[in-house]
Amino acid sequence: MLMIDEARIFVRSGKGGNGCVSLHREKFIPKGGPDGGNGGRGGDVVLVADPHLDTLLPFRYAPHFFADKGKPGASTSRHGSDGEHKMVKVPVGTIVRDQETGDVIADLNHPGEEVVVAKGGRGGFGNEHFKNSTNQTPREATPGEAEIERTLLLELKLIADVGLVGLPNAGKSTLLSAVSKARPKIADYPFTTLTPQPGIAELPGDRRIVIADIPGLIEGAAEGAGLGHDFLRHVERTKVIIHVIDLVPFDESDPVTNHDVIRSELHAFSPVLAEKPELVVLNKVDLVDPEEKDSLVRRTSHAIGLDPDQVVVASGATGVNVREILERAWKLLVELEGEKEKWPGGSVTQPPK
Repeated sequence: MLMIDEARIFVRSGKGGNGCVSLHREKFIPKGGPDGGNGGRGGDVVLVADPHLDTLLPFRYAPHFFADKGKPGASTSRHGSDGEHKMVKVPVGTIVRDQETGDVIADLNHPGEEVVVAKGGRGGFGNEHFKNSTNQTPREATPGEAEIERTLLLELKLIADVGLVGLPNAGKSTLLSAVSKARPKIADYPFTTLTPQPGIAELPGDRRIVIADIPGLIEGAAEGAGLGHDFLRHVERTKVIIHVIDLVPFDESDPVTNHDVIRSELHAFSPVLAEKPELVVLNKVDLVDPEEKDSLVRRTSHAIGLDPDQVVVASGATGVNVREILERAWKLLVELEGEKEKWPGGSVTQPPK
């Protein structure tokens, strides 16, 4: 399932080094000529497409990238060294835009592809550069060229590992905001979410899961009802399904019937889709009378053909068992990947502990 991951970064190239004003002075040579060297060039900021990355999430924590300044020139015709370039690795498929103009600077679609997003300033000339037949002892030098600063918008198409499905208002958006840094629109009415919402959940051990909140499906979706085929196609591209069931629906409908509606629609759209690994989450447990919780969970689980320990009883609003949802989803992904652990780049090499 393709989603959009976004980040904003600030880049600054290196200023060019200043040229030097110097006149050669040495014993027995009292009036030597100019020997001020040129300044070094400032470093560039360069974005590089790295096939081992698959998320822009790190840029939200470290969004600033600065190249080194060029060194100034010196006497005895010594030129300043160039500033070191700042190489910034981004996932393959990253689109780079200028925030101010909105223009696309680059679309990095191939591993190793590079783009200079902030070019370093040229070094200034030392006074030796200005020596000529009519000016044997120039005392002028030029400063290095200024650095370039700009804010960039990065966009990345993601393939979601997990899709959250359920009837409208089952609490999927609240759950997504609880397990990730996504902030989807949340309200107490159906179809609050009208487009798939991505989120990246982080787990200990540098594990990450790309999760998508699929807009609410309704009965008849497989035939195009409600938000229909488009969203079922989104689910089809995910690896694992988290089926979110409202334990206490505001319309007083039956949670078991609601579960069966979604399962029927998934199967009607695609038998392959219906066979995807599924984790059932009984949501909004915070709204259930504590004295009735165990019996309600037991009845609901058995009615949908599962034991109580096969479902996760949770609350996206209060965070109850959110970590358990992620760990179980991770386990399903690991099993799909043949006991390989999922790193930030998308590979999986060891199951969660």
